[in-house]
Amino acid sequence: MSKTNVYQKIVLKRVAIPNFTSLIQLKLELFDYINWYNNIRIHSTLNYLTPVNYQKQMSTKK
Repeated sequence: MSKTNVYQKIVLKRVAIPNFTSLIQLKLELFDYINWYNNIRIHSTLNYLTPVNYQKQMSTKK
């Protein structure tokens, strides 16, 4: 299974498929997803770092 397929499945399971019972529940899921995307998921285009770690690394090089 490719990385893209894994990513798509996570998005579908977390955001697209569930029936949210409230706006708060939807907001919490989106916040959790964005946190995962920026702080946990590594990106090949960022030298296999998370966006947050990449940004920190780039800011120290200046």
